[in-house]
Formats: sequence, C-alpha cells, structure tokens
Amino acid sequence: MTSVTPAAREYFRAFFDHNRARFVAALALTALDMPAALVGSWLIGEIIDVISAGDLARLQSIFAFSVVFVVLAFAVTTAMYRVKCEFIRRALTQYKSLAFSRLSEKSIRAFSRENTGSYLSLLTNDVASVEEGYLKRGFLLVYYALLFVGTLVMMLLYSPLLTLVAVGLSLLPIAASVLMGRELAVRERAVSDDNEAFVSQLRDLLAGFSVIKSFKTEEQARDLFDAANGRVEKTKRRRYWWECLVSAVSGNLCASVLQFGVFLVGAWLAIEGQITAGTVLIFVNLCNYLMQPINIVPQYWASRQAASGLVEKLAEATRENAERAGEKVEPVLRRGIEVSGVSFGYVPGAPVLCDVSLEFAAGGSYAVVGASGSGKSTLLNLLMGGYDGYEGSIAIDGHELRDVEAGSLYDLVSLIDQSVFLFDDTIRANVTMFRDFPDEAVDDAVRCAGLAELVAEKGVDFRCGENGALLSGGERQRVSIARALLRRTPVLLVDEATAALDNQTARAVGEEILGLEGLTRVVVTHRLEASLLARYDEVVALRDGRVVERGTFDELMAARGYFYSLFTVSN
Repeated sequence: MTSVTPAAREYFRAFFDHNRARFVAALALTALDMPAALVGSWLIGEIIDVISAGDLARLQSIFAFSVVFVVLAFAVTTAMYRVKCEFIRRALTQYKSLAFSRLSEKSIRAFSRENTGSYLSLLTNDVASVEEGYLKRGFLLVYYALLFVGTLVMMLLYSPLLTLVAVGLSLLPIAASVLMGRELAVRERAVSDDNEAFVSQLRDLLAGFSVIKSFKTEEQARDLFDAANGRVEKTKRRRYWWECLVSAVSGNLCASVLQFGVFLVGAWLAIEGQITAGTVLIFVNLCNYLMQPINIVPQYWASRQAASGLVEKLAEATRENAERAGEKVEPVLRRGIEVSGVSFGYVPGAPVLCDVSLEFAAGGSYAVVGASGSGKSTLLNLLMGGYDGYEGSIAIDGHELRDVEAGSLYDLVSLIDQSVFLFDDTIRANVTMFRDFPDEAVDDAVRCAGLAELVAEKGVDFRCGENGALLSGGERQRVSIARALLRRTPVLLVDEATAALDNQTARAVGEEILGLEGLTRVVVTHRLEASLLARYDEVVALRDGRVVERGTFDELMAARGYFYSLFTVSN
C-alpha cells in the first residue's frame, strides 16, 4: 500500500501489537499448507503412470504415502486455521479499541457537530470489510503467491516447454484481472460511503420514531428508508456484478483457454514420447493452481487496497478535531470566572451572544434567566468549553478558557444538561458513570437529587433501559443531577435541570443545589420562584443575547425592569 498517513499507520500497527507471534505462526503454517495441493497433483500423475506400468508394489507404496500425507496435511490445515482465528480476533479487538479510544479523545464541540452514523458504519460494516478484505485475504494472498511459484517450479521440473506454453496462455487472464481489479476498489469504497449514509438514515428514523408516529408521517419515513436502502443495495449490486464479471473473464473464459491449450500441447508431447500421460494430467491439474492465483490475487489485492482505504477513512475520522491540548490547571477555583466582552454565533452573521460581560465569584451562586432564545444555554456551553470561536475572553482564575487543556477543564466543571442520556445499565452505573465511589457519597448524591424514593422502590441495581426508557422523564433527570453532584467539581453548571420535574421535587432539588457548600453554581432556570431566586447571590437577565439586568432578586424586583416583567408574567 502506498502513502500511508501517520494516523492510519497507528491503526495498521494495532493489528500486530502483542500479536506478532501469532502472525508469524499463521504465515508459517500457511506456507506449510501450500504443498498439499502440489503433492496431490503429483500423486495423480504417479497413479496414472503406475497403472500404465502395472506396478502393484509401487501402487501400494503410493497408497501408504497418501494416508500419511492426508493426516499430516489435515493437522497442518487445522493448526493454521486455529492460529489465524486467534490472530484475527486479537487484531480486530485492538483495532476497534484504538478507534474508540481515539474517538473518546475528541472534544465535545467536535463530536456534537459530527454524524454519529458514520462512526457506527466505520465500526460495524467497515470493520467486517477490513476483516475480510485486509486480514483474511492477506493470508490468502501469501498462500496463492506461494502456490503460483510452487506450481511454476513443479511444471519446470517436468517440462520446461509445456511450462512456457502455460505461462504464455496465462498472460491474458493476468491482464484482464489487473485492469478490472482497479475498478473493484472504486466500487468497494462507494459501498462503504452508501452504507454510512444508510446507517445514519436508519439511526435518525429509529431515534425519531415517536415524532414520526405522532405526526403520522410513517409513509414519508418509509420512503426515506426505502431510498437509502435502495441506494446502498444498488451500489452493492454494482460491486458484486463487477466481481462476477472479473471472475467470468479472468476465471472461466481464460481458464478454459489455458487448460485446453495445455492439454492439447501436452497430448502432442506425450504422443511424441517427450512426456508421460501422467505428466499431462499433472499439468492439467496444475493449471488450476496456476489459474487460481492469476484469477484471485488481483481481486484480493484490490479488496485489500479497498480495505486499507477504509482503515485510512477511520483514521481520518478519528484524527479530526481531537481533544485540544493546552494548559493544565488545578481542579480548584480560587478567584472565579470572568466573562469579558464575549460575542458568539453558531453561524457567521447570526450572533447569539453580544458583548456579554459577567463575573462569577468562586463559591457564589448565580441564576441566569431570560426568554427562550436569549442565549442562556449558549452561555453555559461556552463556559463548558463547547466552542472556541467566540470573541472576547473567558478566564478561569486568570487562565483563558481557549488555552486550558480540555481534560483539566472537565475536572473543574460539571454540567447538568436539559438533554439527558442514560446508558442501558443500572441506576448506580449511570450515577457513577462506571467509576468507583464510596457508597456514602453515592447515597448522598442520590438523596440530594431526589432519587431516594426510586432507589428504595426499585433498588440501585435496577436497569434503566435504552437511554433510560424504563424510567420517567423526571427520574432520568434526577439521575443526571445525581451523577453531576457526585463529582463535586468546583464549578457546577445547570441548564434547566428541573424542567422535567414536578414543582415540589424541582424546589427540593433547587434547594439542594443552593445548599452545596464551596461550589460555584451557575443555574439557567425558567422557574422564577421568589423563595429560590432570593437565595442566589446574583440573578442575571439575558435578552436577545445581551445582559440587560443583573443584581440580587430584591434589587431587580425593585427596579421594575425586564426581570420584573418576566417574573410577574410567569407568576
């Protein structure tokens, strides 16, 4: 393969890390397995000549040799398949593990803008193609290359002239296979691309099932599925048709020309007394082993190149937008967070935040309020490091957020989002995110998040179902709150965390968040309750992406401005 990128080279190395002994053993056994075909051809020729000579003793010797040979050949073949299976198992395990490891290094900003369907395809359909086209066929390429060389050597030992005829007749299938094999690689890549689009479409349709049903758009959904399904199957048909055409041209047609040509020339040489009838049959049988590499190797080489392209594709996808490097900061907030003149928009010319300046002192509690679309969630996303392309400055204890290493930031800041994702695992696993925490800490987080009643009823080992399907919306939200509270990071960002909760539970959770000592809390909320808002150190009112008011609850109510109008309307 040519011009392998450094990122792809890492994936190719993953096949062989701590796996080279198996690879070498599989290659050695492949080489030992190859002579079985040639010995079989030799035995056929010997038996024909023994029959012609009527040598019974020689026939008995050949029979005894055949029995021993079959047993040994079976043992070698079995061992070869066993070692190959072990090599491929470890190679694919490490390959997929590396891919997910690199994928996990992406930033939140990068991953949120990508199509997860492409990764599903790369780690399912494409891995199957890599397994078949690169790993399995890699061994077969070695086998058929050795078989081709061994066949030529054996032919030369019997008749150089007939070997020359066989090689000459082999040039046609070689040319056909090489020329047509190039197109096969192009079609293999097209199948991968269409598979990716199909998986993406299917994922969207399944994720949006409830929306499809509620809007009664089943027919339109079926049309979308059928279109994507039709495209991928049409592309696969084009690839399969080309494979069949290559096989027909370089296999059936050219093989017939080679076999009949060798048979006729061999018959003439046998009549002339230059070779025996057994030698003619050996050559005719060896023609199969000459044609198999000629027919198969170009196809397998094209498939291997296509599979290598899929490895490159995965490497490129996981390389792009990796987690940013930067300055490591301690997981401690001493002074606070300063937002200075920040403007930001998701697309050019459409600002969501305009010249926002705020200070969040360490240990303080802040409520961010405003109408829908005012920029509240966007502000939290920026504080979480979700986007770098803002104007102005966001400084954490004097460290510019753009320059802070992402891992350090995540040790400093936790986010309770309004969009909740739960794994198909236990309540405890979803709260702890599969890490070890003391039972007391878990119990405390469960209590603070209002999950105690659910845990008492169903148990901490109750499985939540796919994305929490076995829990209510409020229960899912409480689990997400508990997992954030358990981390006890110095900064807690809360984005409409109580939106799915009833008033009593929402008030209790809000009081628990306000009661957390030593944490800097920035809470986006639409629940404008005087009893809670009065406990915040500062309330920030956003309107059309701008800070229009800020102060304590009492100060803003006394000012009778924008916040006062929001509060009176909601109450």
